[in-house]
Amino acid sequence: MNPQAPVHILVIPKEPIPKLADAGDQHQALMGHLLLTVKRVAEIAGLTNGYRVAIDNGADGGQTVYHLHLHILGGRQMTWPPG
Repeated sequence: MNPQAPVHILVIPKEPIPKLADAGDQHQALMGHLLLTVKRVAEIAGLTNGYRVAIDNGADGGQTVYHLHLHILGGRQMTWPPG
């Protein structure tokens, strides 16, 4: 809805975890799976020069949708600081 880069893909787990801070030890395998999924999706998207992975956590972190999701941002040079 509001892409922050030419390529802006979301990776969303099926398990309803509101935010990263709510993930617990029981989610360890899922969290690792999400990062490996990001890697695979970025490869499929052709992001060979690199990409940024972002997770917004809570109001001060810019989170507006309270279901854990990872942003893959690419297709241009990312700047720092990001926001």
